[in-house]
Amino acid sequence: MRLHVADHPLITHKLTVLRDRATPSPVFRSLVEELVTLLSYEATREVRTERVDIETPVSPTTGLRIGDPKPLVVPIIRAGLGMLDGFVKLVPSVEVGFVGIRRDESTLQPETYAKRLPEDLSNRQCFVLDPMLATGGSLAATVQFLFDAGAQDVTAICLVAAPEGVHHMEEQFEGRDVKVVLGALDSGLNEHGYIVPGLGDAGDRLYGVAE
Repeated sequence: MRLHVADHPLITHKLTVLRDRATPSPVFRSLVEELVTLLSYEATREVRTERVDIETPVSPTTGLRIGDPKPLVVPIIRAGLGMLDGFVKLVPSVEVGFVGIRRDESTLQPETYAKRLPEDLSNRQCFVLDPMLATGGSLAATVQFLFDAGAQDVTAICLVAAPEGVHHMEEQFEGRDVKVVLGALDSGLNEHGYIVPGLGDAGDRLYGVAE
């Protein structure tokens, strides 16, 4: 597994506003979209392309376009949905799948309640969107779903992560083609399994508390 922590002042600035508990949901949602677009530049650095001949207003030339089969992006519901527009804005030709995973707050283990993915992901590049890489259970389960369907390489985009979650991913996917792109690597988890300093519950801050 490969880890890339983005190092850019704009990302750090936007993350600082995102972390602030006083930041209201509309601003939070907007910042998440902006951050994902910035992080997606790094995440898609190795996206497959193919050569294409075109005519400019001046002369013929050869360029590159996103190759086939098209990449698949998979937001982990529900908080990952807030990241989808930021990625699709950068790669509008991407196809979209969904995985719904909730964390059991007593065991901190992931529970899958929804999954909509292509049956065959052979030779597909896949991208997973999850704001928080805390214990790593939800992200690892989703990445494994993709590999089980035949995906060859998977890149995850997370806003913030704890070392515990990164370690879990490294252990589970040692020797596999997995890349994790982060906005920040935080100090660790508290006794409730939340990232410190983190940014709170991303789903609640995006969409409010759903009782």
